[in-house]
Amino acid sequence: MGGGGAALSACVPAEDSSEDDIWAGFDERITERSLAEAEKLFGLQFSEAERRLILGGPVEEVDEGEEGEEGFFARQIENLNSMRSQEMPNSFAPAMTFDPRLPGVTYPDQANSITLYPEEIAALPDDASDIAFASVKQQARWMTTGQITSRELTDIYLERIERYGDLLECFVTVTPEIARAQADQADRERATGQVRGPLHGIPYGVKDLLDTKDILTTWGAEPYKDRVAAKDGAVVRLLQEAGAVMLGKTTLGALAWGDVWFDGETRNPWNPKEGASGSSAGSGSATAAGLCSFGIGTETLGSIVSPADRNGLSGLRPTYGRVSRAGAMALCWSLDKIGPMCRFTEDTALVLSVLNGFDVMDASSIDMGFSYDGRQAISDLTVGYDPSWFEGEDVRSTDRTALEALSRLNVTLKEIALPDLPVDAIVTLLDVESAAAFEELTLSGRDDLLRRQIKNAWPNNFRAARFYSAVDYVQADRLRRDIMRKTHEFFSQVDVVFGPSFGTPMLSLTNFTGQPCLAMRAGFEEITPRELFNHPENDTDETLHRIPRSVSLWSNLFEEGKLIRVGRALEAELGVVNERPPLA
Repeated sequence: MGGGGAALSACVPAEDSSEDDIWAGFDERITERSLAEAEKLFGLQFSEAERRLILGGPVEEVDEGEEGEEGFFARQIENLNSMRSQEMPNSFAPAMTFDPRLPGVTYPDQANSITLYPEEIAALPDDASDIAFASVKQQARWMTTGQITSRELTDIYLERIERYGDLLECFVTVTPEIARAQADQADRERATGQVRGPLHGIPYGVKDLLDTKDILTTWGAEPYKDRVAAKDGAVVRLLQEAGAVMLGKTTLGALAWGDVWFDGETRNPWNPKEGASGSSAGSGSATAAGLCSFGIGTETLGSIVSPADRNGLSGLRPTYGRVSRAGAMALCWSLDKIGPMCRFTEDTALVLSVLNGFDVMDASSIDMGFSYDGRQAISDLTVGYDPSWFEGEDVRSTDRTALEALSRLNVTLKEIALPDLPVDAIVTLLDVESAAAFEELTLSGRDDLLRRQIKNAWPNNFRAARFYSAVDYVQADRLRRDIMRKTHEFFSQVDVVFGPSFGTPMLSLTNFTGQPCLAMRAGFEEITPRELFNHPENDTDETLHRIPRSVSLWSNLFEEGKLIRVGRALEAELGVVNERPPLA
């Protein structure tokens, strides 16, 4: 059970301990022996004399004006008592903010403009499922030409949610009344010539860690399952202002980890016997199953890329700071990012064009335009890849197939080598920030309410993070800056980097350095079901299922337009994007 005991004393508090003093009631105070044991946690070894000084030392050895017997720990206890008496909701960000931009580096300004690849849009199909699985680009064109209304498209999706939503467990809350009202408003505005933008009348699902006024925002977790926000988060507000239609709140693994939430586990529409991966599980599953035009996901360390891979989507994790996180659950302030999850690569540009923008309510928000021109040739782009990423028995066949397809495009391919960077050493930052974001759960013991109580789930991570030292946290942050510099030099060789979504350092590295990533469908493999929480029968199920696989593209900061240009061309060359899950 999580508690507020002193890490250094390793003692159990007595029953009469005071709520005003987090150390009151412990059976013994901190001693030299306590310090000697604690040193083992941090790789330190002080002498007995040094320990006595830390504890305050004999009074006669303390100079005039310095601390007395209680020494450093008296001050520490007083400070911590004072700090923990202050209410700090999850929305309170640290005073120190992360900026992915490096000193001395110039990042070219961009105009806010978007032009899609020119292609003929087919007439509206008769089959509702064909309409549901169409691209945002197609659906918007059908509305523009009067072939379908937003209300008609919204009703198609609401019917599909009613049919498949319970099977996939991909929505926490469905909002049909709100959706129909927003769709009707979009249709009325279009009829009078008022079109707000490329997402006008387009229905979407939003991850249930983004606040929605007067609607449940549960963060996927038992302690917050009845939580209702007082106002919309920034992303929800931007989508509403753009005329998009909210179908409901999609599931996420509890507190943005995995696909297990307080009332179930989100399923993969390609094989409902396995989870959808996470933590943007519901947006991934619902979009792949044709239950919405697009979904909104978030990523701290893989939560867009992983469900995009599992569900066969195009998931765009934008440059850190591009999209405001105001009104979003904070997991790790220096890593959290929000981005679109779509069935087609170019649709991510449409959604990002609406989400992008500076917001004074997010201390890490960056004022940078977003430009994408699908007409622009890719012949001027250099795409780098590390040959070692495509060697060995563990490499997916779809990774090699995608590399071969890339070589057929009119881009310059360049072999590059990623330097050996100590990325694992800075995971400390995620551990500590997330533990701070949810300290209240740990200190109150409410972390026991979360369903997953295993070694690598949040409750245990939050507890274990209490045993990092503050000095080591700062050192990890300093090391992060050095890794950012070396990563920038790596990206300076090329316009875009291509590789497997997993099995290389790129996923973790670029999350910590802030570079954007586009994960996209590369092909299919036949495999047996993967882990499903509390379903041990999967361990013996040898049935093969056709499952999508992804590859990823990365670029330097703010160059998502290049990612999408290459991604769209590669998507067309691979020719696998139109296949649908068998439940459709």
